Amino acid sequence: MNYAHPEILVDTQWVAEHLSDRQVRVIETDIDMTAYNSGHIPGAVFWNALTTIMQPDYRFNFDSSAFLELLARSGITNDTTIIIYSNHNAGAHCAFWFLKVFGHNDVRVMNGGSKKWLAEKRPVSTEIPTITPTIYTVKNLDTTIRALPEQVKAAINTDSILVDVRTVQEYCGELFMMKPPEKTERAGHIPSAIHLFYESALNEDNTFKSAEELYALYNSKGITPNKEVITYCAVGARSSNTWFVLKYLLGYENVRNYDGSWNEWSRLADAPVET
Repeated sequence: MNYAHPEILVDTQWVAEHLSDRQVRVIETDIDMTAYNSGHIPGAVFWNALTTIMQPDYRFNFDSSAFLELLARSGITNDTTIIIYSNHNAGAHCAFWFLKVFGHNDVRVMNGGSKKWLAEKRPVSTEIPTITPTIYTVKNLDTTIRALPEQVKAAINTDSILVDVRTVQEYCGELFMMKPPEKTERAGHIPSAIHLFYESALNEDNTFKSAEELYALYNSKGITPNKEVITYCAVGARSSNTWFVLKYLLGYENVRNYDGSWNEWSRLADAPVET
């Protein structure tokens, strides 16, 4: 059993062979530049997820002008092949999902991320690349891969599957996203949501498990291809990892990422919560 879309996942060797390819732009995404400054893939452009992909309230920034500016200053055109990697397991897939919402055609993820690249002792650089700005045309947002609160509410206690990919402590209401929690944030999970920690899909070296292993993992939880699936976490980042696995590695046709996630849901007065 092979991945449904194997071309979306590239290995470290593929990236190493395309570092000089002008049609390829490598992006490292993280919440700060500490790891990037200590050594990144040569030529990689850095995206701070908290200031480019997200807003100060930890909501995704769907402003088209901000997206256009981000890609233009990153040297990306509509025809560029974008390779995403990160130091955190969810970072690359958060950026991947974000780019897909805006309709960028060719986005791929480097399997294993920084951990695998460094473990293989591949070349790194501390030089920040000089990028020539490009012209980028923003397309209409793809709403088919987003889940909104009303869609999540409609999925509760139905044949649709809600997947909570946070830690079990978050799911059970023992841990809040914020420390200390804000007064408006409630603890727990969305009723009828199945818990499956997102890192369950990964091997120790941060690469994805085989298609057979992944299918068995999700099938054992009743997360099957014939059902509508909505993933969520705290801010929509970790859940984008599970969304990526289901949609691109296993080929599920009806899977959405609830990007508002617990950050939004826990603050909605009419949103039901279980602990």
